[in-house]
Amino acid sequence: MTGIIPSQHLRSMIDRGEIAATPGITPEQIQPASLDLRLGTVAYRVRASFLAGDGRTVEDRLKEFEMHRIDLTEGAVLEKGCVYVVPLMERLNLPGAVQAVANAKSSTGRLDLLTRAIADGGTEFDRIPSGYQGPLYAEICPRSFSVLVRPGMRLNQIRFRAGRARLSDKELRELHNRTPLVNGHPVIEDGMGFSVDLKPGDGDIVGYRAKPHTGVIDLDLIDHYDPADFWDAVRTRKERIILDPGAFYILVSQEAVTIPPDHAAEMAPYVAMVGEFRVHYAGFFDPGFGHDAAGGAGSRGVLEVRCHEAPFVLEHGQVVGRLVYERMMAEPETLYGAGIASNYQGQGLKLAKHFKAGGA
Repeated sequence: MTGIIPSQHLRSMIDRGEIAATPGITPEQIQPASLDLRLGTVAYRVRASFLAGDGRTVEDRLKEFEMHRIDLTEGAVLEKGCVYVVPLMERLNLPGAVQAVANAKSSTGRLDLLTRAIADGGTEFDRIPSGYQGPLYAEICPRSFSVLVRPGMRLNQIRFRAGRARLSDKELRELHNRTPLVNGHPVIEDGMGFSVDLKPGDGDIVGYRAKPHTGVIDLDLIDHYDPADFWDAVRTRKERIILDPGAFYILVSQEAVTIPPDHAAEMAPYVAMVGEFRVHYAGFFDPGFGHDAAGGAGSRGVLEVRCHEAPFVLEHGQVVGRLVYERMMAEPETLYGAGIASNYQGQGLKLAKHFKAGGA
């Protein structure tokens, strides 16, 4: 069997000890096509981001780059602009045919909280080779806001796959013809392209820009913070905005996206050199995201955008990213939005769940 491993098979992997944790994995961690990873009890402030490298362990590299250790037991602040490595509670003992890929959870990305998984012997972030046996770590770099974290918090998630799962462009077109994946004309080239919406239906707000000097965000507090304390509204009636170098923006895709129950997807940067900006990885799209049967009726993708060295004009309808679709090994027992705590089903332009509804 090939494809992304669904929730019911993840439980079997846990039962066999292929995925383990101390303390044990909870039902809330198991998503339709992924497993949430939990922070451990200590954070290492390091001088620089690093990979373990072939034949080396993360623990060995920490001895080279550690500056000091922070006990997270009672909660601790991870400062904006600093790099931390946190051992995770989960560890893997993967079969030879199963590999894994990690990604930040949606709310993590919307806070501009760069979170990547690293592993012993790793030569890439967020990529765990087949047959891997060992611990997992999260590298965390808060980029816009300092955050308060505690053990057990779930900032990133991991997917497991066996064999070839990714759809070719031909397969993607065939799937779209059977089950429309986006509204409007699909742009299919190395995945499903999506564009930015800078033409507001009501008013003139098209996005949000992170303020440079704010307070700390406690990641346990949901629907708590006033968006105006952390974000400036981005407004336009000209169907374009100018991105400022170094600034972080929350925008939204023009397309409403659907993920069928027997597929999953991942948001990836657009491969073409389209300008002085980058659309950040925005996590995984679970089976059922935007799907009618799961209460979605099409959900737009939130875009996490950072401008690079020069100001850049971003225009309505400009292609800025792509969705890579993958087939599931089997349809998961529960779909995104159907009976689980899904914060972003049916979404439009929306900040992270920590902020009160209503915008900045």
